[in-house]
Amino acid sequence: MALLSCVSLRAAEPVRSEARAAKVVVIPIRAQISEAELFILRRGLKEAIRENVDTVVLDMETPGGALDVTFEMLKALERFPGKTITYVNREAISAGALIAAGTDEIHFSPGSVIGAAAPVMAGGQEIDESMRQKIISYLKARVRAVSEGKGHRGEVVSAMIDKDFELKIGEKVIKPKGELLSLTAVEAVGLHGDPPLPLLGAGISPDLAALIDRLHGPGPHAVTRLEVTWSERVAQHLTAVTPALLALGLLALFIEFKTPGFGFFGVSGIVLLGVVFFGHHVAGLSGHEPALFFLLGLALVALEVFVFPGMIVPAVAGGTLMLGSLVWAMLDLWPNEPVRFSGGELVRPLVNVLTGVGLAVVLFLLLLKFLPKGGPWGGMVLQTSVGGRPNALLPVHAADGAADGALLVGREAVAATGLFPSGQVEVDGKRYEARLALGSANAGAALKVVGTSQFGLVVEVVS
Repeated sequence: MALLSCVSLRAAEPVRSEARAAKVVVIPIRAQISEAELFILRRGLKEAIRENVDTVVLDMETPGGALDVTFEMLKALERFPGKTITYVNREAISAGALIAAGTDEIHFSPGSVIGAAAPVMAGGQEIDESMRQKIISYLKARVRAVSEGKGHRGEVVSAMIDKDFELKIGEKVIKPKGELLSLTAVEAVGLHGDPPLPLLGAGISPDLAALIDRLHGPGPHAVTRLEVTWSERVAQHLTAVTPALLALGLLALFIEFKTPGFGFFGVSGIVLLGVVFFGHHVAGLSGHEPALFFLLGLALVALEVFVFPGMIVPAVAGGTLMLGSLVWAMLDLWPNEPVRFSGGELVRPLVNVLTGVGLAVVLFLLLLKFLPKGGPWGGMVLQTSVGGRPNALLPVHAADGAADGALLVGREAVAATGLFPSGQVEVDGKRYEARLALGSANAGAALKVVGTSQFGLVVEVVS
């Protein structure tokens, strides 16, 4: 997805000979940390890699949010090869402080604050003490991992996470035990230790334009600012129900292939699966390619069903492409990186797809159980009559010899329903399930019985 807008954050100034126009992407983290913020961060970082952007700036004003999403955002930041900056526009509390710790530098606006990153339940309640200690230990380890070589950052953020951690630099106690650390902008850039190093912040800038000039010299610079879109807000809900959408979409397409004509089920199936691809594309996981491969697979299955029934190869190839493209759509692929099929990369996509297929099979079996009987597909074949006369649908291999399919070979028939390629035909006023050997036919078409199969008569259109 292309970056949304390219906006200069300050009026153009003459380019100095020593300054180089830089490419900068500004990603807002301006709400409670949720999947929508993860989606825009991932989208922006991937586009920044493709465009060879120099610096990504997180414009942060957040009260915190979900820890699992925070960890995913930290992983995404590690994939960007350029410089990452957090600009604390007003506050970076809780999860916001952890995300800021994962960037190369932390800058502040005047009067901003950062800190108080102790883990709590989603509703704000305290966590059980033993579980709290485990989570704190893990968080501190993660912070140390992303803070190596960055001065006092690891110790400072640990003091924000653990109230029992004493932050002492040299002989000075910055934070005693028993409380969580929070810092103002001035406190964060204060120098401590020997040699003296900033406590946490790299500087204070009045606005983003001043920050970018501080980082890259006077502009003009190519500054792109993203915004969280409505689609990203919707996508966080769509991706949460992926297996259900997959199941309903696959079931609808399967019913469509087993009923005459093309109508409600076909449109519904395509729309539902389109929603799956849309959700994961907006989530920054896939491009347009998986959807194109899915449509190619769908076309091969349709070719098998409607044009060359019995060939098997197109159906197998098409089914493989369809399922493979669904897994592909859910993979977190990054520009300039090889596709990795190890570790946990494939777990979630495979679980989603297999769960969706399993649910579709269960729903189909339930439909067969409760729909009217009449052949292997039950009431999925439209049961209308020619001339308005209601007729019972007869099996091909009935005990009555007159209904034996072998005796019907060579007889003329009339299409009682559309055959695409399956449907119903009438022979001497009696209704049978049938399938065209090639092509399709509309209701009322003149046919000839040319054989039988375990599912009904085999017919062809009379020229």
